[in-house]
Amino acid sequence: MSTERPHDEPRELFVVGIGASAGGLEALELFFHHVDDSPEVAYVVIQHLSPEHPSLMDELLVRHTRLPIQVVTQATKVHPNHIYLNPPGKEMIIANGELILADRAERDGLTLPIDHFFRSLSQDLGTHAVAIVLSGTGSDGSRGIREVHDAGGLVLAQSEESARFDGMPRAAQETGIVDAVLSPDEMPDMIASYVAFPTSGNRGVTPRDVLPSLEANMSTIFRLLRCKYGIDFSNYKASTITRRVERRLMLNHSFDLSEYAESLNGNDEELNRLYKDLLIGVTRFFRDDDAFAYLEHTVVPSLIGRANADEGLRIWIAGTATGEEAYSIGMILAEQLERRAASLTAKIFATDVHVDSLEVAARGMYSEDDVKDVSPARLERFFVRRPDGYLVAPALRKMVVFAPHNVIRDAPFTSLDMITCRNMLIYLRPHSQKKALSMFHFGLKPGGVLWLGPSESAGELVSEFEAMNDRWRFFQKSRDVRIALTSRYPSKTLQSRTPTNEPTPVGVPSHLLETYDKLLNDYMPPSVLVTESHALSHVFAGASQFLQHRDGRPTSDVVDIVLPELRTPLLMALQRATKERAPVVFSGIRVETRPNEEIKLIVKPFYNRTANRLDSLVVFESRADVGENAVSKSID
Repeated sequence: MSTERPHDEPRELFVVGIGASAGGLEALELFFHHVDDSPEVAYVVIQHLSPEHPSLMDELLVRHTRLPIQVVTQATKVHPNHIYLNPPGKEMIIANGELILADRAERDGLTLPIDHFFRSLSQDLGTHAVAIVLSGTGSDGSRGIREVHDAGGLVLAQSEESARFDGMPRAAQETGIVDAVLSPDEMPDMIASYVAFPTSGNRGVTPRDVLPSLEANMSTIFRLLRCKYGIDFSNYKASTITRRVERRLMLNHSFDLSEYAESLNGNDEELNRLYKDLLIGVTRFFRDDDAFAYLEHTVVPSLIGRANADEGLRIWIAGTATGEEAYSIGMILAEQLERRAASLTAKIFATDVHVDSLEVAARGMYSEDDVKDVSPARLERFFVRRPDGYLVAPALRKMVVFAPHNVIRDAPFTSLDMITCRNMLIYLRPHSQKKALSMFHFGLKPGGVLWLGPSESAGELVSEFEAMNDRWRFFQKSRDVRIALTSRYPSKTLQSRTPTNEPTPVGVPSHLLETYDKLLNDYMPPSVLVTESHALSHVFAGASQFLQHRDGRPTSDVVDIVLPELRTPLLMALQRATKERAPVVFSGIRVETRPNEEIKLIVKPFYNRTANRLDSLVVFESRADVGENAVSKSID
């Protein structure tokens, strides 16, 4: 692929961050031996260096490159065609195109300077960032490359067979977001191709200049993704999708979108890479300090004061990504409940469409750099120190249920005290934003709180919310009404132009929805709706006390989410109810966490006409041991 361009086009700086540790010298020498002059690229090398020993890296590398090499000793402006090295005993970041030094942050002897630099690189350079992980032991760099990837940058890792120590490259590859695994001598050509690729996001080239027949080809790509993963990416803003697709074109050395769309048909590996590239999930603990201060000192105390003791607090975090925000809110809830001696339970439902991110969240293992915004007191209380980072403590982990969920397609959680959906709506098309906001309004209790991102608003539903904090976008549901979940706005997506014989959905009047909700809250026992494949589709008030997380891969399978003692009887009841198409009852179930009660499990199958399948209603009844005076709601 040619890398030539007209001389009068503007030159934009790309910064290549290179992380290297044990065995990294050989890889760096090989890499820079194959680097040509480029008026657009600068290189920053981050190594694990002992503060007790001087580094000779600059003297060793000079034999393999003509580029000037500088060991950074003070704030330094980055220039193209230069190589910058971090000094011993210091951490280095990049901000506004300048390299800045800081004393090494160290907790329990662990430092992660590569992760630290990659994080700053993603924030400062965005799509102009390149992160490379070379030979080394441990896992430094594996968290930072996630942020470079999510910012639209390029991520490369050294092949394990070419690395003297493969720990760092292997940890990077295990994240699943590395764009290419190469030997060091192959990397410069990949970088040159990346820099030269004429995307719509830079060089002033419009998408149609690069991507002919955009609409028809994107429709094909959307259809393939929808069939494979069940997610309709046509709901996302065109600019977001275009940048990510262009990235995949570049990595496949192609300028032809039609050819790329055709190649996806039957190429599951590339389709999966595109799917991961299209998902956006940038988060961190206590992101936006002032916003979390308002949550802690104003919002949460108000929620606790208004909470129903029988139901506890129910919070939904939509678009949770890798879980940092869910755990941040969980820490604040635990502290405030303890401070007020409130005998309330708190359950956080944290959802996302990206299962790989949910797996990271469910594991609850975070690096030194990930937890840098968590106070020492909270680290001690809510985390367990491990050799490779910090593990979320069991008490906090049990507060959060992680599950796959699509806010546009799936039914919302209900009877919620708060919904958090920060910085996701901005990536959706207007009609999809409206649908999501309608879902959130439907799920909130009267007086419930909606927390959006700083660039987002309640849109056309603004009259249904009262602004609590304009800067940080806290809103309170102002009226005890329900808005029909069926979108009143036509879906102007590409595939919707195909004629269909399906009936047009009709919205339920809002006053009837309000009545239905009141009746359900008053007369419905703790229950959940379950699909034919055992996926949890709705949780009625009070049922969350019978649900908990399960270590490992996050799932929406109700059998994996219920209390351990209920799993076997529930599975048997669901299978029998489906086979016999009749209600099934299991009684006298004992649960370790409720020693003075017996649980009765009722599964009632019913035909779901809309989905054309046999779903089930699962009812949980708890009765005290003494039995005669026990009172329980029942739908028998």
